Amino acid sequence: MVEWLISDGLTKYPDAIEAMENRVAGILSGEMDEQVWLLEHPPLYTAGTSANETDLLDHTRFPVYEARRGGEYTYHGPGQRVAYTMLDLNRREKDVRKYVNLLEEWVIQTLQQFGVKGERRMGRVGVWVVRPDRPPLPDGSPAEDKIAAIGVRIRRWVTFHGISINVEPDLEHFNGIVPCGINNYGVTSLVDLGIPATMNDVDIALKTTFSQVFGK
Repeated sequence: MVEWLISDGLTKYPDAIEAMENRVAGILSGEMDEQVWLLEHPPLYTAGTSANETDLLDHTRFPVYEARRGGEYTYHGPGQRVAYTMLDLNRREKDVRKYVNLLEEWVIQTLQQFGVKGERRMGRVGVWVVRPDRPPLPDGSPAEDKIAAIGVRIRRWVTFHGISINVEPDLEHFNGIVPCGINNYGVTSLVDLGIPATMNDVDIALKTTFSQVFGK
């Protein structure tokens, strides 16, 4: 069974790390079920294991935490739905690449519930949307914005961390970092795209599409 937990209010990042560590230990011992945890954080930046110090543009704006997940710098804050996934790949499939692909597919199918076409991009982690309403990039390629980030950590084939989807965060807060180390691209949200979605709407979509992607 996969347990679903939705936290009200803002969850402090250290508290989230401690809870995920405890859940992963419980899954490994066989004492706890897998879990998907939906929450929001107060404004903060996290540094993944590949983070480049030069991508932290403002050291004083928000707290910065070492996340010990894959990836680079990312932002979390109110209006962003974070979904932490503690899943046992021992009972699923021991394939990290496929697992990340499934997380991307989960985001893409969730966005489809709102009529938004999310896409993968080679060499650029996360999920992206094309912005035909904006001028193309200098190389002639279409303007694109990132709408969801993905970062994972795996211990003895049990996963933690996960995804974050921008529902209605303050997009200006992303200006303190180079998100995921990727320049020349912007960041967007469902509300920024003209989709008046609530956090509850996104939670329902996440739960609906989860079983379609990962199975029951």
